[in-house]
Amino acid sequence: MTQTTSRIFDDFAKLMNDAAGVATGVRREAETVMRAQAERILRELDVVTREEFDTVKDLAAAAREENETLEARIAALEARLAKLETPE
Repeated sequence: MTQTTSRIFDDFAKLMNDAAGVATGVRREAETVMRAQAERILRELDVVTREEFDTVKDLAAAAREENETLEARIAALEARLAKLETPE
C-alpha cells in the first residue's frame, strides 16, 4: 500500500510540475502577444519615441535660452536708443 501511495504522490507531483511548466509557457506566450499588440498600436498612433521627445525637449530649452538672451540684448539696445533720442 505504501508503494502505491508513494507512486500516486510521485505521479501527482510530476503532473503539477508539468502543469507549472505549461503555465509558464502560456504566460510567456501571452506576454509576447500583448507586447506585439501594444507595439503595433503605438506604431499606428504615430507616438514619438522617448529619444525623439528628449531631443525636441533639449532643442526647445536651447531655443528658450537663446530667446531670453536676445530679449535682454533688445532691451539693452532699446535703452541705449532711448538715451540717444532724449533731448538734452
